[in-house]
Amino acid sequence: MLQATLNLWRLKHLRNRILFTLMVIAVYRIGTFIPVPGMNVNALNSGQGNNALFSLLNMFSGGAFYRFSIFAMSVTPYITASIIVQLLQSGVIPRFEEWQKEGESGRQRLTQITRYLTVGLGLVQAVGFTYMFHRSNLLLVNDWWSYIVIVLTLTTGDTLLMWFGEMITEKGVGNGISILIFVGILSRFSGLGQDVYTKWFMGQSNHLFLSILKVLLLLAGIVVVFALIVYVQQAERKVPIQYAKRVVGRTVYSGQQSYIPIKVIAAGVIPVIFAVSLLILPYTIASYFQTHSWAAFILRYLSPNTGWYMALEVVLIIAFSFFYTHVQLNPQQMAEQLQKHAGFIPGVRPGYDTELYIVKVINRVTVFGSVFLGVISILPYLLLNGIGLTSFQLGGTSLIILVGVAMQTMQQMEGQLLQRQYRGFIR
Repeated sequence: MLQATLNLWRLKHLRNRILFTLMVIAVYRIGTFIPVPGMNVNALNSGQGNNALFSLLNMFSGGAFYRFSIFAMSVTPYITASIIVQLLQSGVIPRFEEWQKEGESGRQRLTQITRYLTVGLGLVQAVGFTYMFHRSNLLLVNDWWSYIVIVLTLTTGDTLLMWFGEMITEKGVGNGISILIFVGILSRFSGLGQDVYTKWFMGQSNHLFLSILKVLLLLAGIVVVFALIVYVQQAERKVPIQYAKRVVGRTVYSGQQSYIPIKVIAAGVIPVIFAVSLLILPYTIASYFQTHSWAAFILRYLSPNTGWYMALEVVLIIAFSFFYTHVQLNPQQMAEQLQKHAGFIPGVRPGYDTELYIVKVINRVTVFGSVFLGVISILPYLLLNGIGLTSFQLGGTSLIILVGVAMQTMQQMEGQLLQRQYRGFIR
């Protein structure tokens, strides 16, 4: 590991990418402490335990929401916009589907639409938060101009985060939006230590040994969950491939054997992020209309960490896992590429039969991977609730995102090292 880290700094190209990523992260963290004018932050913090939505947003924004900084909305509008555009590509809007198949030029058009939609959703969400805070008497101002300043500041901060994410993806390491979420979640882990100290050590001098034992068991549990996530995310199903003999001129090339690696969790952390963002949306809308009966119903049953919320989160994670896996892998295209290069799966006819076989393998693998993601997403909350650490919002969603983003970033750097014949991190 130490040698691989040293190798990173020997490569000027990779070193510059890492430094650029760290610089953007530093600017992002500084921005989480720059407050939006006109908010009564003390009143917002005093009621933080009564609103599960605020606690969840605060987790993903790295504490920016309870400070009501310019980055208080985090990247949730961008994620919601990405979900909408991805769903519209699945035959809902034929033009979007055509752009997706056009390659780089089509992806640029879809990216541009995602940007515009992000700004629009950010503006709507900023107006909603401003209205809700006004109704809750959390604002120190009471004039239209101040409201406009608050809305524009929040929308600009959200747009700036979207730009940060794109710059990290283009000039840094890893997926930019995922990196920002990763940093936000990681910055909140200090709250777990404070919660443990308050609940288990403060005023418990007679039970010090028992408190230390609880901490060791908690750390062991976290390590086990992390290990399980890493193991399953690295697991893959290898589909064997046989290539027929080829004659090029007077040279005969013998058939080669290879395989198609299909990961158990091919969609990565995207289904988890999509599910959480989609569940936040109705709860956020209902928070603006708390006096209505339909809003009270949503606030009661779809509040984060309630039974119905966790059940729906598991269902959405499974659904998005299947959807995004098929979008990423595209069995039809894989079967066509195999037939084009004279490759076939032993015992399976080329063409349509190969496509059906790949679909069957993908579905079987995804069943296990998606159910695993769903279970892990609610398991840490149930464990923390069981041992009395309810004030710290640490769900399996956060752990999956942390591990997934870290592995994705390490694999990207691993590829850069191997291209230059350096030994990487993953042995």
